[in-house]
Amino acid sequence: MIAAMLRELKRFYKKEGRSHLPWRKTKDPYKILVSELMLQQTQVARVIPKYERFIQVFPSFAALAKAPLSNVLLEWQGLGYNRRAKFLHETAKIITKEFKGKFPNTAEEIEELPGIGHYTAGAISAFAFNKPEVFIETNIRTVFTHHYFEQGPTLLTKKIDDKELLPLIERDLKKSKMEPRDFYAALMDYGSYLKASGIRINNKSKHYTKQSKFEGSTRQKRAAALRDALKKGVSEKDLLKFL
Repeated sequence: MIAAMLRELKRFYKKEGRSHLPWRKTKDPYKILVSELMLQQTQVARVIPKYERFIQVFPSFAALAKAPLSNVLLEWQGLGYNRRAKFLHETAKIITKEFKGKFPNTAEEIEELPGIGHYTAGAISAFAFNKPEVFIETNIRTVFTHHYFEQGPTLLTKKIDDKELLPLIERDLKKSKMEPRDFYAALMDYGSYLKASGIRINNKSKHYTKQSKFEGSTRQKRAAALRDALKKGVSEKDLLKFL
């Protein structure tokens, strides 16, 4: 079963891998961080133009750190979850001032930065520095649940804990003999493909939470209030209240 899954993963990645994605063409930890924060709960198609524009306006940690928060939020509009922009701005200041422009290269150090959790830290470490980190997100979860649990009785009687999947990810990363950045890119692309093909099994995970509707929500009202505040040119202190 292991060999079959890895064969399918490699076959798919070679034929259908999304190497065209702009953040796949760089090893710059800044650009990878921007992409990872933008991709949280936001579809790839929406992220691509926003990412390209953001990198054009703020090409480095130093450029982002110098920018007013209002400018950063203006460029972020349309992505939602504006606190991600705030965390990115804070991180740029930390990297520029405290780290002298050098981004940390271990997942443990990266996870100490504002708004960065275990997954994001692992992803940056893998994609920017090719480190063999072990982490999971929704597409990776789909691949491993589908191949190792979907056909068995386990899925019928209990929810799958990520603690059961993480050792399998670590094992398959080693067995695949793929570069970590390629292994995880392949998993994300393959998982996205499985979902588009109708395999939607993340609700079988213990960690699954359904995203609340945006229309009519507090998030929508807060986003509208923030847009108005940005148009009026309010102070950074007042902007932080909206976040």
